[in-house]
Amino acid sequence: QVQLVESGGGLVQAGGSLRLSCAASGVTFRNYGWFRQAGKEREFVAAIDRSGSTTYQTDSVQGRFTISRDNAKNTVYLQINSLKPEDTAVYYCAGALGTMASVTRWRDYDYWGQGTQVTVSS
Repeated sequence: QVQLVESGGGLVQAGGSLRLSCAASGVTFRNYGWFRQAGKEREFVAAIDRSGSTTYQTDSVQGRFTISRDNAKNTVYLQINSLKPEDTAVYYCAGALGTMASVTRWRDYDYWGQGTQVTVSS
């Protein structure tokens, strides 16, 4: 059974940090992505390739968010620093099994976690 389980969300003051984790089981994913959703749209945040040597971030999180992965643990992380109230959202990790046309499109991922809430107070 393939599963992605996120953890690490919570309530934090602006300027604080969190580290989100997403543990995969049942399969090894080629690429991982992190998305967030505060309203109707699911927004791309970051992605990482199989080796961990190539990462992508959306412009709004550049310099504050860092994606990484530990293939031995089958886990992907999202380190979030300098949190802002506008970062408040449910954060989802996603896994892709094959090559991807675009790492930023949520439809291109095969499996999703249940989400973890991040709330940033001002």
